Amino acid sequence: MIEAANIILSLLAVFGQILILFIFISLLFGKNAKPLAFLGKNAILLAFLVAAGATLGSLFYSEIAGFEPCKLCWFQRIFLFPQVIVLGLALLGKATDVKNIAIALSALGAAFAVYHNLLLAGFVSGGWCSTAAVSCAQNFVFAFGYITIPVMSLTAFLLVGALMIVDSKT
Repeated sequence: MIEAANIILSLLAVFGQILILFIFISLLFGKNAKPLAFLGKNAILLAFLVAAGATLGSLFYSEIAGFEPCKLCWFQRIFLFPQVIVLGLALLGKATDVKNIAIALSALGAAFAVYHNLLLAGFVSGGWCSTAAVSCAQNFVFAFGYITIPVMSLTAFLLVGALMIVDSKT
């Protein structure tokens, strides 16, 4: 079951990365107006689905697979979990102007995810994280030659941020 989840979540991360590139290139070169308009109209829903999926994936890894989160994973969760609530309230019409909140949470979460990825790649030291019970350098997932849990996390944060940038409702 864990192997199947790793493959599914890794494929979703790759799809998310392709979507991020599509959004970036479309915004940069002003092309693909119709698909970008579709993403803009549905940005809150799509961002909610990304945040909810990432939250469920995170909880699957810790509660079902038994992968204990490290300190950096906990910091990333701090910026991910509230997005499910904020974006969910926006979908229900109970919250407006969530764009800046989601972008800020995504930017902060992405910063921790970038650091975590740099740590796994050996570009930075673990510092305060190396003294924790669970090492931040421990790698539980490695798919397609580069997908790790911190890569999945970074992808989710960047995709939510990109969707909020193209959001046409807020």
